[in-house]
Amino acid sequence: MKIILVVGARPNFMKVGPVYFALRDSEYFQPYLVHTGQHYDKKLSQVFFDHLGFPEPDRYLGVGSGTHAEQTAKVMVEFEKVLFSEKPELVMVAGDVNSTIACALDAVKLHIPVAHLEAGLRSFDSDMPEEINRILTDSISEILLTPSPDGDDNLTKEGIDSRKIFFVGNAMIDSLKKHEIEAENSNVLEKFALEKKNFGLITLHRPSNVDNKENFLKIINAFDHIQKQLPLVFPIHPRTLNRIDEFSLKSRFDNMQNFKLIEPQGYFDFLKMEKYAKIVLTDSGGIQEETTVLDVPCLTIRENTERPITITQGTNKLVGTDTEKIILETEKILNGENSVGKTPEFWDGKTAERVVKVFKDYLT
Repeated sequence: MKIILVVGARPNFMKVGPVYFALRDSEYFQPYLVHTGQHYDKKLSQVFFDHLGFPEPDRYLGVGSGTHAEQTAKVMVEFEKVLFSEKPELVMVAGDVNSTIACALDAVKLHIPVAHLEAGLRSFDSDMPEEINRILTDSISEILLTPSPDGDDNLTKEGIDSRKIFFVGNAMIDSLKKHEIEAENSNVLEKFALEKKNFGLITLHRPSNVDNKENFLKIINAFDHIQKQLPLVFPIHPRTLNRIDEFSLKSRFDNMQNFKLIEPQGYFDFLKMEKYAKIVLTDSGGIQEETTVLDVPCLTIRENTERPITITQGTNKLVGTDTEKIILETEKILNGENSVGKTPEFWDGKTAERVVKVFKDYLT
């Protein structure tokens, strides 16, 4: 039975990869991989195919960038053609990017059931485009694959039939556990002269942080203070680099003696940096999860998170964009005051196996 798996943006690769391989190894299923091309920068997409052992996608849509409407529309036009030609029994989408809702809409309107991997997550912030994508995708999906119990609770409160909800765990952690040993072979720490547990790792890309110059400056001011106490390394997202140029902020970074701006890293290199960082400062959802499993202190530069389990059980703390709060919470960690987290249930490297069982029960 043919199942189309959709990837579009960087986090999708680590989530969909384990499910792809588990389906491929099953006697029941034929996985068909569609890459929408929503993230088209080589460092943000092709490198993940190379490192995670993906074959070339069966179909590459090449939609590229654009406004939310443009990007969603391009994906819908191109993905519909794939559905007409391939006639799958099921479509699986992941996460909360524009490709997720676009492909789900196409499939549902052609009466093809949709499975949503990472269903039920909520930030309760409707200003986030991702929140809209999450809610809409969950509302039209036939199979809702949740990574944590709060996902089940959110869906139930929204009136979703409990028979559609399946707590399977976190597929991204499958990738982490599978590749953690390979990541140890990376020489990225030597390459950038980073000492284990003596540097901070930064990722920053959300529009609310980098498109808003005032917010971006508040965050940069915090980084400037922190780098005087701890070396900081920042693999910079293309979007963020564009804003630095647009806002004429490059000199701010150039003047920081203990701060490294580097290009985006491959999965193994980034995973090794993440594992051996003293602290991670991020606005990424997936990194909140990975640092929880790696037991690395994480400060999330957002006012909310759709992954509250990383706070209640993990090593994550919300700090928003307040300069003083970012500095204060960083200094607590540098002083050894961070709390010890624990790994949530089913974040065990076996999520893909549970997903395949759900699909088998549904389709056979």
